Formats: sequence, C-alpha cells, structure tokens
Amino acid sequence: MELTNTSAIVTGGASGLGAATAAALAAGGSAVYALDLAASIQAAPDVDGVTYIETDVTNEAQVREAVVAASSDPNAPLRIVVNCAGVGTSARILGRKGVHDLGLYRKIIEINLVGSFTVMALAAEAIARTEPDEFGQRGVVINTASVAAFDGQVGQAAYSASKGGIVGMTLPAARDLAQYGIRVLTIAPGIIETPMLATVSEEYRAGLAAGVPFPQRLGRPAEYAQLALAMIAHDYLNAETVRMDGALRMAPR
Repeated sequence: MELTNTSAIVTGGASGLGAATAAALAAGGSAVYALDLAASIQAAPDVDGVTYIETDVTNEAQVREAVVAASSDPNAPLRIVVNCAGVGTSARILGRKGVHDLGLYRKIIEINLVGSFTVMALAAEAIARTEPDEFGQRGVVINTASVAAFDGQVGQAAYSASKGGIVGMTLPAARDLAQYGIRVLTIAPGIIETPMLATVSEEYRAGLAAGVPFPQRLGRPAEYAQLALAMIAHDYLNAETVRMDGALRMAPR
C-alpha cells in the first residue's frame, strides 16, 4: 500500500502515538486527518499535511462526519486508518474504596474497544466504495492494543479487557473485510514514552525501563509510527497482532 495520493485517519492524533503516526504518514505523502478531543487539539503542533478534526470516538455522529471529511477528496481516497485513541485508568476490582467503579469500567471499554470498532467500521464502509489498486487492495486498518492484553497487571482488569478485545477482533475483522480488499492489523505496545509518563519522576521511569530485557529503555512514539508504516507497506501482512515491547513481559504488579 502506497502512502502518496491517499488519505489517512489517525485517532488520538494530537499527541503521543497518534501524533507521531500522523506526522510520519504526512511525511510519506498522505493527507492525514487527525481525530482527537478539543483540549488535545489545542495543544497539538502544526504539521504540514495534517488536518485536525475534533472527534470523540464514542460519538457515532462525530465519527461519521470525520470519515466524510477524510474521504472527500477523489484524488486522495481514504486508504489508511490507525486507531490510537485510548485511556489507561487503573482500578482494582476490590479496593480500599470498595468495588471497581462500574461506570469507569464501561467508559474504558467504550473508548478503547467500542471506539476503535466504530472508527474501523465506519471508515471501512467509506474505503469499500473506493476503486481498488492493481492488486485489489483498498485499504488497511491498524488498531492499538497493549501488552496488557496478554500480561495485565493488578488494577488493569478494565484496561486489559479493552485491549484484549482489540486483539480478539483482529482476525474476524480481517476476515470480514477481506472481500473488500481491506487488511486489519494490531500493534501491542509495551511501555512507551507518552505525555502520560512525562509527569512521573525520572526514578520511576528508570525503574520501568529496567524491566525491559532489551533494549533496556522505554519505547518511543516514533518507533510505533515506524512499525505502523512498515505494516501498511507490507501487503501480505494481515490479521496479525505485533508486540512492540523489547521482550517485556509484565509482572503481576
């Protein structure tokens, strides 16, 4: 799949993994539509080739409007979707304050899993209407899981469930969309240097890095973007979840 003369949607595109991916896609020649919340967009950098669209991935109407905008240029059909939007709030099932907030559990599932599915499904509908390339391809969707999908820690029941759902839908989604020439892939990052980690101490960050076998450091958003572009370019890669974690296997806590 070529990047030039295409349009791309990146959710969570104003910061972290999404911002790095949006910039990399734009540098490669795609017209990128970065979907994010208003507060994140206000703090986002200006990047040539990246258009920010205020979108809550849990709002179907807003997602539909964003997909329409991203698929409006006949000379640059929508071909690429990278879902990076997500939240990582933690809480124990039974904690000092009682049972896990059930509303919080639903919120995490709604944003991380249902939001990713909504964007994938509505974007696939638009991609399916485009003309295929010479190999019958129309597009590729990359969703973001986490190593927590496999190695969930104490307090990550909701987060792990949401990311495990991403992994679980990868194969059936790829099978569903194969007839339209749309590939579906998933990246499961380990511990990445995102804005969230920028608020913790260097000592804490060093402790996290020490748990990574090799390279013994935190991952970088640019490395996620690099992997996403490699997956987009690799036409025979489909229905796979790729861990990007330096061989990390999370301990219980």
